Amino acid sequence: MSKFQVWGSLPEAHLFNFPPANPPAPIAPAHVPASILRPFNIPDDLYVSALDARVPLTIAALYAISAKLLNKYNKARNKKPWGISKTRPFFVFVVLHNIFLAVYSAWTFWGMVGVMRRSVVSPFGPGGVAATADGFCRPHGPRGLGNSIYFNETTLSWDSASPSSLAHLLSSGGMPSTTEPGRMWNEGLNYYGWIFYLSKFYEVLDTFIILAKGKYSSTLQTYHHAGAMMCMWAGMRYMAIPIWIFCLFNSFIHSLMYTYYTLSAFSIRVPTAMKRSLTSMQITQFIIGATFAMVPSFITYVSPITSTHVVTEESPVTRSAPIDYIIPTAVSALDSLKQLIFGAAEPCTLTTGETFAIWINVVYLAPLTYLFISFFIASYVKRSSAAQKLGGKAARGMGDEVTLAEKAGWEAARNVEREVYGGEQMAEGSSPNGKTTKRRA
Repeated sequence: MSKFQVWGSLPEAHLFNFPPANPPAPIAPAHVPASILRPFNIPDDLYVSALDARVPLTIAALYAISAKLLNKYNKARNKKPWGISKTRPFFVFVVLHNIFLAVYSAWTFWGMVGVMRRSVVSPFGPGGVAATADGFCRPHGPRGLGNSIYFNETTLSWDSASPSSLAHLLSSGGMPSTTEPGRMWNEGLNYYGWIFYLSKFYEVLDTFIILAKGKYSSTLQTYHHAGAMMCMWAGMRYMAIPIWIFCLFNSFIHSLMYTYYTLSAFSIRVPTAMKRSLTSMQITQFIIGATFAMVPSFITYVSPITSTHVVTEESPVTRSAPIDYIIPTAVSALDSLKQLIFGAAEPCTLTTGETFAIWINVVYLAPLTYLFISFFIASYVKRSSAAQKLGGKAARGMGDEVTLAEKAGWEAARNVEREVYGGEQMAEGSSPNGKTTKRRA
């Protein structure tokens, strides 16, 4: 049926507004009994306070300034490792740091798998692909096409596609219920996303570990860590649904990456194929993340209308739909009848806050993606030129061209990894006997 359609559309110009206009207050997760996947409850006031814009701005600024100053310090010392980096306590700290981030990332990934399993609607169900789109676009409210709760920037209040059920879905303060199951926010995105946002502050210790070894922290690495803080803040503060992409994908990649760093610290050899796969996945997440993040701005889907009153052309027509509005008097009775039969067109992105969060993530990932492509082109051209000079099959066969592209892609990924994550530098550490160990990623 046509009412279950999804199609592409351009985002409305009024959504691109900075700073976002009158965003709703953050919605903290409900308090629940402790479990492995929810070991503690987050105090509501702490949840809201951490999402104050001054928090990530201040920490990002202090981090960037500190990294810059310590780079100068290391340069003045000819990149000589700090004395502490050769001690047993430092080695233990690095190992525990990597183990903690590996375990935490795996815990977040598993928790997010549960969030997706409980909230994603199959496109083969009654609502079709429109129901799937609705599940990804609307993080609040009961499960089901047309049952969402959304923030109306015109009335500055929370609204619903089902007005008759809105009262019991809102708290006494007019905010969405924190216990209503079925959609991503209450199913755990609010919980795992907030902790994941805070983890970006902790991850800057990667940079200081590298600096303590006398290494240079690149500008791109500083940009990566500071930008991640701001992007996660924007996604959580404005409750933008694409933030699930980073919580899910990035936590999976980090669980593998920090496991590798832990093994390397103990001089445990990791197969080359696994290292290459990890390196490629680290960079692929930039491209996939940027692509998936911007999709909601270009999606429109059809949702059922809960009630419609068809009247003559001379009278105003009102209806209750996922976006409440008044149809102008110029709308004919025939058009109203079509809307009753086929449903209401729903843009996936409704607020300026969501739009801001989406595009700050896209803009943040753009330089990283560009750098990967640049490194790939440079690596491919270099390898192609070398193959042509040899005059062998590598300059002629299609299979060899694929091999060249594969090698160029891996080399490009390694170059970006070295710039963004510190590459093998994070796999270096002082062994318990005080000697330096090193394993190339």
